[in-house]
Amino acid sequence: MKRDAALVSLSRGHHQALVVAQKLRRADHGSAREARAAFAAFWPVSGRGHFRLEEEVLLPAFAGHGDPHHPLIARVLCDHVEIRHRAEVVLDDDASTTVDDLHELGGLLADHVRVEERELFPLIEQAMPAGDLAVVASALEQAEGLLADN
Repeated sequence: MKRDAALVSLSRGHHQALVVAQKLRRADHGSAREARAAFAAFWPVSGRGHFRLEEEVLLPAFAGHGDPHHPLIARVLCDHVEIRHRAEVVLDDDASTTVDDLHELGGLLADHVRVEERELFPLIEQAMPAGDLAVVASALEQAEGLLADN
């Protein structure tokens, strides 16, 4: 899918998320520890940081051009809340995380990425003029740098 240059870095992050989501969804009793470890390596910087970029840069920029109350925006933000919650459950040092917990998180993460790639990003690309998308790209790049420094 051709993506505006402003959103390419977020799409790359989506690819990483899908790889991890697939490990979570395919986990069995023998591979659960490895799948959980892959998520634990991905989530603190890449996953959580990605959500922050969308919430603090992308979606506020879209609000200047499109309906911030659009049901798709609400869905994406609610997904973020639910995925954050399930991430805490899976990453809790309590050994009670089950294979079903991993499958559920993997499914939620994969579905979320697909909604953003297939619905949210096209909505944003259609609503925002090229010049404003370029400003978003610059803001995302700057914010990614700040997240990497922290």
